[in-house]
Amino acid sequence: MIETLSRIGEFGLIERIDRLLKKEGVPGSGLTLGLGDDCAAIRPRPGADLLVTCDAFVEGRHYLPERISSFDLGRRAMTANISDIGAMGGWPLYALVSLGLKAETPVGDIEELYRGFLFELNPLGAAVIGGNLTKSETPFIDITLIGEVEPADMVRRSTAKAGDVILVTGWPGQAAAGLGLVLAAPADADLDSEPLVGYYRTPGHRVREGRAIGRSHLATAMIDTSDGLLGDLGHICQDSRVGAELFMEKLPVSAELRSAAKRLGKDPYELLLADSDDYELIVACRPEHVEGIEQVVAEVGQAPSAVIGRLTDELGIRLKWPDGRITQTEAVGWDHFKANKVKS
Repeated sequence: MIETLSRIGEFGLIERIDRLLKKEGVPGSGLTLGLGDDCAAIRPRPGADLLVTCDAFVEGRHYLPERISSFDLGRRAMTANISDIGAMGGWPLYALVSLGLKAETPVGDIEELYRGFLFELNPLGAAVIGGNLTKSETPFIDITLIGEVEPADMVRRSTAKAGDVILVTGWPGQAAAGLGLVLAAPADADLDSEPLVGYYRTPGHRVREGRAIGRSHLATAMIDTSDGLLGDLGHICQDSRVGAELFMEKLPVSAELRSAAKRLGKDPYELLLADSDDYELIVACRPEHVEGIEQVVAEVGQAPSAVIGRLTDELGIRLKWPDGRITQTEAVGWDHFKANKVKS
């Protein structure tokens, strides 16, 4: 018989989670009081600013439970938060996890979810230090992640300047393509061998690249692409009061993305530019610092970087095509209250 939450109860689950974290997790640096009291207690490092972010994943809105394992879902949910810390030039330290669960949820699924959290946190020396459990007919995961950054290393989205060069890490759009393949396949299809489906289920974060860029002091602005390349570039433009011109022939379209786009009957640029949970980094810098940014990213060794455009005095975002055409576009990205589909 499958062991469910209704059998062991809230406190039985808390005990299971506590044992799992102590056995398989890492101790948090600066943690003075962990799980087991009304609050955890941490001692901030003198001279460092704390970074705090939170992200919620709601079943049916942000994930389809029948299309992703509990372990992969844990990885994906934690990656979303780690990416936010990295986009500010920081490093994650402590996670607080709140879960809304159905009574019939198997206990093993929750343990696998936490193993997914730890898979992403352990290599960074970050720890789960608390959270909350509640019964909910619509399951959800809500993570608060606390990190730190040296004040001089923090990179914001509001400090870019006209004339800056725009770079991006990795291959944006691959998570959107992976989700497209998932939704186009029969519910019982085996998609484990599809590389972009794997990329959608467990996208990588760029926290190492983000911290290295922050420490270099070469970037004028930075943001992750959690809402899509155009949407998040639009955030930089709006907050920095600049416009942007993207060089279409420079956009990093992977062979896998081209193949998936053909199968889905879509333009690969549509997948690359629109909403997609890729967690790549958009970086702005002065032209003389492009080589330095590229070198910093290459030294970390986790993802390539590419120059894709420039920031301008003229507001709005324009696409410059190889034949010389320039078209205007909107900074479209994921919007929780406008979109009607599953978030990629």
